[in-house]
Amino acid sequence: MKIRITNTRAIEPGGRFTHLPSDSRPPVRCEPILATRAFVFALLLCLGSVLGWAQQNDQQQMRGLDEQVQEIKSDVLSIAAELNQLEEKLLYPSGTQVAIFVALAKGDQMRLDAVRLQIDGQLVAHYIYSFKELEALRKGGVQRIYVGNVATGDHKIEVVVDGKLEGGADFSRTERFTFRKEVKPKLVGLTLAGSGNTPIALREW
Repeated sequence: MKIRITNTRAIEPGGRFTHLPSDSRPPVRCEPILATRAFVFALLLCLGSVLGWAQQNDQQQMRGLDEQVQEIKSDVLSIAAELNQLEEKLLYPSGTQVAIFVALAKGDQMRLDAVRLQIDGQLVAHYIYSFKELEALRKGGVQRIYVGNVATGDHKIEVVVDGKLEGGADFSRTERFTFRKEVKPKLVGLTLAGSGNTPIALREW
């Protein structure tokens, strides 16, 4: 019969076999496992730092791009304004240019709905006002309702104003004026009022 020997220690010269108890095994060493965990944790920290730095760098780049976009928008608006001025000079030379402006009398609470203009019997403007535009006029704003060309000399202008008075009653007035165009540009101002003896007043600027 063959004898199988298990759990034995090394045999020293002159010694004998020594059996180890089945539940007495050498303890497993934990140092390599702890070192591995520490390495993984440090690696995660490094990755988090790298990601945070990259995100911060991306945000700075986005802010830089936003600033560049705003500068480009500002430049485009400036160029557009210059082009508009150049276009007006080409389309409306100073010798024939006439511009008409509309304003509300100070403190007047009339609800302005629409203004129609005729010059020498020809309709040149018909403007319907929004709530925001009416508020701007009430705060002292001035609207350029028309710009065009007329020959030098005398011209007739007809102004029709529609709206409602402060109490809610309908308001409609028509006035006719005469202005003289000279070689230089002509600026005409119309002041509107729902109350008083002069609902539409014309003055030359």
